[in-house]
Amino acid sequence: MSDVSTPFDVVGLGNAIVDVVVRADDATLDALGLTKGATTLIDADRAAAIRPYTEGGIEMSGGSAANTVAGLASLGGRGAFLGKVGGDELGRVFRDDIAAIGVEYRSPPAPEGPETARCLVFVTPDAERTMLTFLGVSTAFGPDDVDSGLIENAAIVYLEGYLFDEEQAKAAFVRAAELAHAAGRRVALSLSDPFCVERHRAAFRHLVHGHVDILFANEAEIVALYEAEDFDEACRRAGADCPFAALTRGAAGSVIAAGGEVVQVGIAPVGQVVDTTGAGDLYAAGVLFGLTRGYEPELCGRIGAIAAAEIVGHYGARPQTRLADLLPAA
Repeated sequence: MSDVSTPFDVVGLGNAIVDVVVRADDATLDALGLTKGATTLIDADRAAAIRPYTEGGIEMSGGSAANTVAGLASLGGRGAFLGKVGGDELGRVFRDDIAAIGVEYRSPPAPEGPETARCLVFVTPDAERTMLTFLGVSTAFGPDDVDSGLIENAAIVYLEGYLFDEEQAKAAFVRAAELAHAAGRRVALSLSDPFCVERHRAAFRHLVHGHVDILFANEAEIVALYEAEDFDEACRRAGADCPFAALTRGAAGSVIAAGGEVVQVGIAPVGQVVDTTGAGDLYAAGVLFGLTRGYEPELCGRIGAIAAAEIVGHYGARPQTRLADLLPAA
């Protein structure tokens, strides 16, 4: 059963991004000077110049932690999200869309500064996805944006490593963790990307050791965090640093280190792998869902694998099938 003492199972902190998905041909990519299949960070001017080419595209709320709490909602959990958007049209899209999928979102729009973050996704007839990301106002998230009421009323606070680049975000993570622990809640962190880890290794290690109860990482991220010789060494060190570490290994499944034990979890069956975008986000959703219901680590990992398998079977990082309908009997 879920923890009925808290209104929310999980509150996620992360980049609030609107995904704009549009179909395009190779000629459009060439005209824009884009490399097919690449993912590129762009600035405000480039985002504005490309925006007309995405008119009529599908717009939806996105971002790593937002994907995770959306997955939690699809599993039947109660999720909330904190992330910064602007007072522009895409900010409205983000707010309306994430609320429509059952996630509580209370962050007020920024009164000034850059526009709402967006990921412009061009899908060509050969199913290749070319993505350009403008982080906009999402990176301005700081300690004052941490809603203490949400933090104190969620069983788990989930921190997105992608947000960790800015100093004010680092301070926001520490504030959220301190509020959560003072209220007797748990803190989870996703390392998000090996490049994030390489840039902020010492700060991440300090955060993990001093503030994190639940750690999510893939094999490359956890090896980079500890500068380990191999995955086994990194797994041991993660297990010593925090009470619960869920480490994914692609087709090899995942490993959960908890309570001094290591559990191997296989992948769930997938008919065809179409797009791995969001697989880690949805794996985290499944594990967090299980933890908030008091399930054993192996079952938490299996639910994570089921959620990830649904996502990789189609384009996009949001479930097309209600995840709750895919769960095994607990």
